[in-house]
Amino acid sequence: MRIGIVGAGALGTLLGHAICRAGGRVTLVDRPERVAAIAAAGGLVVEDPEGRRSVAVPECVTDNPGAAGVLDFVFLATKAHDLPTLAGSLAPLLGRESCCVTVQNGIPWWYFHGLDHPYAGHRLASVDPHGLLERHIDASRVVGCVAYPAAILRADGSVKHVEGHRFPVGEVDGQERPRTLRLAQILGDAGFRSRVLRDIRSEIWLKALGALSINPISALTRATMADICTFAPTREVVARMMSEAREIAEALGASFRHTVEERIEGARAVGGHKTSMLQDVENRRPMELDALMASVLELAELTGRRADAIRTVHACAALLNQQIIAAAR
Repeated sequence: MRIGIVGAGALGTLLGHAICRAGGRVTLVDRPERVAAIAAAGGLVVEDPEGRRSVAVPECVTDNPGAAGVLDFVFLATKAHDLPTLAGSLAPLLGRESCCVTVQNGIPWWYFHGLDHPYAGHRLASVDPHGLLERHIDASRVVGCVAYPAAILRADGSVKHVEGHRFPVGEVDGQERPRTLRLAQILGDAGFRSRVLRDIRSEIWLKALGALSINPISALTRATMADICTFAPTREVVARMMSEAREIAEALGASFRHTVEERIEGARAVGGHKTSMLQDVENRRPMELDALMASVLELAELTGRRADAIRTVHACAALLNQQIIAAAR
């Protein structure tokens, strides 16, 4: 099996490093500056939660998808807002049997594909505004994956794995196929906890409850997950946002194995970790607002649900994001 990882940020590096160390044939595709940083470091450098550092050397690290050849599994590990731009360049990596594994936070562009549902075929304009993802990535080759590990990409190019090992996977249409079992095995062999779910969308929503609420509040306040979940006023805002999102999700047929309070407590237990969105703000990078928040607001309109708390926090975070983008020009 040849494994490709498009996007060698914190999560992509963590995945590539672990799969390499398990003996997998890994190709990484990223921007020239990240490719150069990996070469200068002698490979993918990861520090585990206990503080042990190790290096893994991929089979190929390139900024040119055409140089990588056809791969069996391609993890799309970029930020969600980068995917539409990249979609057209993925063709050289994808053969007839190749599988794309999406690990982005938030609601994916393929959410309504493969569903026997009143909204079947609806395109999420917030995450695929021009239909580029729908056009260039056939949903039949997609497997959903929810990434629970928390990791930080450091200034020296290494990655600190903070906590978490779960990568549940599932087919878009809810079926169980050999490729999904093989994917779960690859992740398991790499030291992660992975299982095949029949309802990957409910798991996506469970992760999204925290990302759509805690992430933007952290970006606005510069507070850690533990700070937000222990300070009573922000904890209340998080609970309201999660409850609104849960109502929207349930209107779309999702189910939850944890209450809102349990979800908040799970986030609090992570401790003083900076969310990925706060890391983006500190590094003056655009935030993943479309997949995490605009998509949920779009679904609120679609299902006729209110989302006042989500809408308010999104407005504040969107202004901050606009300022970051303007400053980078």
